[in-house]
Amino acid sequence: MNWYISWVTDQPLISAAIQFAILGTFGEIISHTLRTKRLGLPNTALEMLGKMAGWALLGIVIKYGFTMMKGAVMALIEHGLLPGICADGLCWAFSVSVVTNVFFGPQMMYFHRVEDNLILRRWDFTGIETALKTLIWFWIPAHTVTFALPKEYQIGLAALWSVALGIILGLSIKATK
Repeated sequence: MNWYISWVTDQPLISAAIQFAILGTFGEIISHTLRTKRLGLPNTALEMLGKMAGWALLGIVIKYGFTMMKGAVMALIEHGLLPGICADGLCWAFSVSVVTNVFFGPQMMYFHRVEDNLILRRWDFTGIETALKTLIWFWIPAHTVTFALPKEYQIGLAALWSVALGIILGLSIKATK
């Protein structure tokens, strides 16, 4: 694991982009496969390359967002707007997760949807309300685990959560053709 820690430390933006490009796209393929009950790409190969690039950009946005939200939580603690106990451990992880998913999550989800719409040449926000609800039931608990880990593993786990969410959505969304 030393190579991984060196890579994400030395190349934080590139490593975030690559991890999200691979795992985010993989999550979409799994979701599509589970929904349709057949192995295949949810879009054309060219569109999937575009979506990989979109996931890569999203990985960079998330890397910046995580860093900013950690700073926001520290500022809230320093100004007495969160108790000092939230500066460490599980309270820290939960606080960063809540702040991230309340103040950063909705904008990031809309950004991701606009990316998809541009790549797929459509303008469709169907299901965005359901996606926003995942901030509460999925992303806050998931990111609490994420922020409890050493920072070198946080972006990788966040990218891996997109695979888990792909599985969950693939199993729960009504089957399509």
